[in-house]
Amino acid sequence: MQKIGQKAFTLIELMIVVAIIGILSSIAYPSYQEQIRTTKEAEAKAALVSFASAMSQYYFDGMTYVGATTGIFKDQVPVDGGAKTYTLSIVGIPTIKTFKLKAVPVDSGAKTFCIDEKGTKDDCSGTHNW
Repeated sequence: MQKIGQKAFTLIELMIVVAIIGILSSIAYPSYQEQIRTTKEAEAKAALVSFASAMSQYYFDGMTYVGATTGIFKDQVPVDGGAKTYTLSIVGIPTIKTFKLKAVPVDSGAKTFCIDEKGTKDDCSGTHNW
């Protein structure tokens, strides 16, 4: 009869596999986090444009932006009802012909976005378009 030897991994081999998995995950995780951040920003921008559209409808109904509140736009960011990532608000008091909307991140470190009645999109300092 032929004797069958046991086949198994040594501790060194297992440690090498764990080290390789650790290196691969340390490379992949930052890319994943960046993708999550850009997705949240895209959702905020889309919601802000929808809010501006609701403001335009408010203007067409009454020929003024005066009296418009965030109540005319019921959605949050994200619109699927997940954990809130951005808060949408009206900057200052809308006038008869002007308004400015703002998307502020719930967590710090993310970008803030603004849009006005002309469709001008910036980072709320008036310098960078999105």
